[in-house]
Amino acid sequence: MEHSYKIVVSDTDILTKLCGTNDSNLKLIEQHLGVPVFMRGNELSVEQDDPAILQQFRFIIDRIIDEIEEGYADTEDAVASILNTDLNPDYTPTKDYFSSKREHATMNEGAVIVPGCQKKVYPKTQNQADYVRLLRTKDMVFCTGSAGSGKTFLAVAEALRLVLSKEKKGIVLTRPVVEAGESLGFLPGDLDQKIGPYLRPLYDSMEAILPKDTVKKLIENGIIEMAPLAYMRGRTLNDCVVILDEAQNTTCEQMKMFLTRMGNGSKVFVTGDVTQIDLPKRCKSGLVDALQVLSNVSEIGMMQMTGADVVRNPLVKKIVQAYENAKEE
Repeated sequence: MEHSYKIVVSDTDILTKLCGTNDSNLKLIEQHLGVPVFMRGNELSVEQDDPAILQQFRFIIDRIIDEIEEGYADTEDAVASILNTDLNPDYTPTKDYFSSKREHATMNEGAVIVPGCQKKVYPKTQNQADYVRLLRTKDMVFCTGSAGSGKTFLAVAEALRLVLSKEKKGIVLTRPVVEAGESLGFLPGDLDQKIGPYLRPLYDSMEAILPKDTVKKLIENGIIEMAPLAYMRGRTLNDCVVILDEAQNTTCEQMKMFLTRMGNGSKVFVTGDVTQIDLPKRCKSGLVDALQVLSNVSEIGMMQMTGADVVRNPLVKKIVQAYENAKEE
């Protein structure tokens, strides 16, 4: 016989944020628990006898309230993170490249707090939380996955956290310049104007976290450096965070050159999508090669995102999943 389990939220402002716009957060909680969540006055309740569901309900509401009281949770991001990370006992981990078992991060371990940012950057899936944990615990991390899975955005967020909390002195952002029918030499302007369009996604990630003026000042002061991959040769990058984006378009020689630029006190984050390689057909991707060659180096973290980690428009997730299904067939 089912009975009602109630939680009283005395602060109406907190209750409003907890429920979300048009009760959107309550709907997410209902989907997660598999049972309706009722709101009467300042009470939230479920009608259920299953102790596991009641325990999850209590824990989820408590965690959301904690985040709201800390001043971060005005959006659905915190709720999605709480529901999709380590709180779900039915979660089945996705295998990474070379291990059938890995430790999983909690939401608290995965949330990134960037100084000067008005909100936390939350991992929205378990893989994203595990990825952030690798970014913090390993000096070199490779992450591959579909477009919109958060691999670049989370790397940029962690890099900004490290620099703005003064743990590292600067950020170096780079990408291989590989586009169909174009090269830097044929684009107008100086080097910054030529490389700008290629690095625009990295700018977008930073400006989604910090005000544009702050990002501009960091670049003007040389704390954030943008550079084409070809300009990395001969450098030694000390006490900084180096991010190589679109790494699937590096050659094997370029990847080796880039990885050996790592200096003392530095962290290197490499991101890419091995399903979108723009290199000539006979040229092996440096990212694919590195994942194989470095697979047994325990100090290097490797993470593979899937279509389930896509957090852009819901249609993007369906598109990615359709391509993955077609590939399996």
